[in-house]
Amino acid sequence: MRTTSELDARLTSPSAGLVEDLARVSGDIAVVGAGGKLGPSLVRLAARALQEAGSRSTVYAVSRFGAPRAREAVEAEGVTVLPADVTSERDLAGLPDVENVVFLVGEKFGSAENQTSTWATNTYLPGRIAERYPHARIAALSTGTVYPLVSARSGGSVEEDPVGPIGDYAMSCVGRERIFAHFADVHQSPLALIRLNYAVEMRYGVLVDLATMILEDEPIDLSMSVANVVWQGYANEVTLRSLVHAGIPPLTLNVTGPETFSIRYAAERLARLLGREARFAGEEGETAYLSNATKCLGMFGYPELTLDELIVHTAEWMLAGGATLGKPTKFQKRDGKF
Repeated sequence: MRTTSELDARLTSPSAGLVEDLARVSGDIAVVGAGGKLGPSLVRLAARALQEAGSRSTVYAVSRFGAPRAREAVEAEGVTVLPADVTSERDLAGLPDVENVVFLVGEKFGSAENQTSTWATNTYLPGRIAERYPHARIAALSTGTVYPLVSARSGGSVEEDPVGPIGDYAMSCVGRERIFAHFADVHQSPLALIRLNYAVEMRYGVLVDLATMILEDEPIDLSMSVANVVWQGYANEVTLRSLVHAGIPPLTLNVTGPETFSIRYAAERLARLLGREARFAGEEGETAYLSNATKCLGMFGYPELTLDELIVHTAEWMLAGGATLGKPTKFQKRDGKF
């Protein structure tokens, strides 16, 4: 994958499992927050899977869509774009009634300085969506940072572990989960909560952050010594397929790759491929944000791209001068202040 068209094709090509599962989903699908990092590829993936399944269901992409090219690419797949500000009561009320909702809205970066906005977006807004769609199946994106930092040798938090959020972003995301779960119980509507831990593709993510620091000769902070990542195409598939498995009580699912990998190892592997040297700073920490995805992998299988393939593709992309989104993950942050 060295061009945007190759990357987009890989991100939006549905697996047989996704086609089979979406064939079982009755009714239309509204993807709320479809203009973010994951949204454009997710809605195109959904549209292609439904088309292959022979379904007549409509995919609605709900977003303000500030990027015209992203909107055009989405519409080219037959997705119906609904420009809307879902924080507006009028816009929210004007959305079509649907049987399925994928909720992708979230506010992370700048949360330390804008606590009230972060809580309004991550906790209050989910309640408004749940009230607007009281009888819909909802798959809501959450985050692995709802868990506390755990031992780098632990294998990661599992879904049954107690949450332990650090900072306003993570706390507000626990609030998001609690609010969705509350209304799911009140309305007896199926819910899936997707705790995603670092999706990556060639334009952003932890591996792009490492490659960028290497190319710019910046020292890499080792205090977050290990991490999980997962191919974004897999994360999108699992999010969509979770609509079939949404339940009462809610399905909670860690979504990430099968490995816990060393930041030092990944950086040195990238550096060799990039023909550079990696510089490091600080001591390797004993704890990290880690998720155990055994449950997800058992339900949906393993990601199509391995960690090493993701590293190689990232290096090739950067060497070819591929564009990045310029949105660092800040994976090194240990204080929850993003």
